[in-house]
Amino acid sequence: MVNNCLYCEGELVEMLSWRGLFYSEPQFLCEECLVQLEKIEGERCNGCSRSLDELPSNLIKEGVCLDCHRWEQDPEWRGILAHSHSFYHYNDFLKDYLARYKYRGDHVLAQAFSHTIKSYLDKIKYDLLIPIPLSDERLYERGFNQSTALLEEAEVRPSHILTRSHSEKQSKKTRSERLRQEQVFHLTENVVREKNILLFDDIYTTGTTLRQAAKLLKEAGAAEVSSLTLARG
Repeated sequence: MVNNCLYCEGELVEMLSWRGLFYSEPQFLCEECLVQLEKIEGERCNGCSRSLDELPSNLIKEGVCLDCHRWEQDPEWRGILAHSHSFYHYNDFLKDYLARYKYRGDHVLAQAFSHTIKSYLDKIKYDLLIPIPLSDERLYERGFNQSTALLEEAEVRPSHILTRSHSEKQSKKTRSERLRQEQVFHLTENVVREKNILLFDDIYTTGTTLRQAAKLLKEAGAAEVSSLTLARG
């Protein structure tokens, strides 16, 4: 049982509620840290989970954000990623939280999201859950795959059928460079035909990584590919 906040190490004070009389959710963050996790609420873009309520009308087209609309206008990428769901905004708190988790090897921080991830997955249908893999070089640098660890903490068993070649980070590339990039993912075994696939990653930023993986899976015969991420950048 955790007695201190995973992030600030302050004492955890149990929050009592009517629901808590019958079921008690595990608590890993103190109230001060918990309120800094900013949930995405209201109307969302179906393509990337961006909050449409926060966008000006000129950046929304046909019910999706302009970026997702542009993806769907490209014949090469149209229909590749059915939809994406994210839990939180990638605010300063979560950015620092995930930096500690990913780059400083603080593996235990993944526990804070276990209930959220498991509860969501219990409510949806999918055939295979595939975490976005790291290249061997990135895996050596970090010591673990952050996406896989998040799922393991949620007591979910993912399918490790994708591998990844090493490449420059997507955030350092222009949109045109991302569109022209060669496929970095590889399928180790083709068990995806006619399956509904759910990809999992920690952050949705440009959407290129998820779409590249989804494209490979669709070309291998997957019926539909969607994605779930912890945060929307």
